Amino acid sequence: MSSIILLRKVQSVLRLSKCAKVPRTPARPQRSSLQCVAYRALHVDSPPSVPEVTTSYVHGTSSRSLLSQTIGQTLQNTAERWPDREAVVFLQDGIRKTFAQFQQDVDQAAAGLLALGLKRGDRLGMWGPNIYEWILVQFATAKAGILLVSLNPAYQLQELEYALNKVKCNAIVCPTKFKTQNYCDMLRQLCPEVETAMPGGLKSARLPDLRMVIVTDSRQTGMFHMDDVMQAADSHHRQELDILQKKLSFDEPINILFTSGTTGRPKGAALSHHNLINNAYFVGIRIGYAWRRHVRACLPVPLYHCFASVEGALTMAQHGITLIFPSTAYDSRANLEAIQKERCTTLYGTPTMYIDMLGQPELNKYDLSSLETGYMGGSPCPPEVMKKVMTTMNMKEVVIGYGTTENSPATFVGYPRETTWRKRQRL
Repeated sequence: MSSIILLRKVQSVLRLSKCAKVPRTPARPQRSSLQCVAYRALHVDSPPSVPEVTTSYVHGTSSRSLLSQTIGQTLQNTAERWPDREAVVFLQDGIRKTFAQFQQDVDQAAAGLLALGLKRGDRLGMWGPNIYEWILVQFATAKAGILLVSLNPAYQLQELEYALNKVKCNAIVCPTKFKTQNYCDMLRQLCPEVETAMPGGLKSARLPDLRMVIVTDSRQTGMFHMDDVMQAADSHHRQELDILQKKLSFDEPINILFTSGTTGRPKGAALSHHNLINNAYFVGIRIGYAWRRHVRACLPVPLYHCFASVEGALTMAQHGITLIFPSTAYDSRANLEAIQKERCTTLYGTPTMYIDMLGQPELNKYDLSSLETGYMGGSPCPPEVMKKVMTTMNMKEVVIGYGTTENSPATFVGYPRETTWRKRQRL
């Protein structure tokens, strides 16, 4: 009996072979698409179907929708909402910019990059410490549709050559030197052709895609200066930039960040406006930036890393917080002085940075009463360190983040009033 039933089922499926050819009539209704797919699946000699879906999103349960904005649109909206609020403060260099001033600089730099010959889809490497030009270039490239390539300021010659060639960098922005690194000398070693080239006309044998070098401080032979970028654009280029905003898609890649390379050489992760903006948005929501007033965040984490460039810089653009940069390179004492002087309410850092600050012999002399919360990530944090941060540094609500560069980067983020670790302490 079971064999007869099975035979009838097979016959029924076989009759579906004409489902796509038989016209739909009242007497003979069209078969469902699901039935047709079931039949086609039985025929191994059928040509494979081409999937039509090219983009997908994974979104967990949430009362908030994903944002569909570019980085440029996000900054523009925030600048219009809080034009007179401080956006960034670089204490070591004495630079303070409101959102309106920062927005103006970003537009000028973006138009300037277009005027110098860079175009949408080109790659620009940013190589240097925490300086104003870093965050300026980050937003200017995003607005011009140029992919920002974040380069580790500690790169040596071979690492730099590998990274620039790996992603086919067309331009690089850097200071003359930082600490023991002489960036311009290293670039001259890689492309001696720069000594005889006109700025913007570089043709290098070892770096065939690199066309221009832009220096942020002193002028160098064959290289542009950052002032050239800021002064290059005219009304035509600004109009070009405005038109470009209507063409940019939030799904376009806009940032290439290198992973650590623990399983080999560093790998470049290409991230889109959509990836980065939504990561910054939801991290800011979790920390409490949507309801905390006058957030002033101390950011000693290096900008070349996604911890600072996304959860710091892009969160600033999304939530309108103020970023305080204590120094170009990490300095525990500068961090504590910045918190006291600028009345910072939030502190970013890795567990190692917090341990270093807790170990400062004069820690109790600094007024840290303005601190309310903090963001910690990069590596696991021992419970005893968390307890000292919350008691000694007055940070009652610390958020722990975990993620990977490829995930833009935060994947899992705790709550400001998380109690799990306290329960473990009592066990």
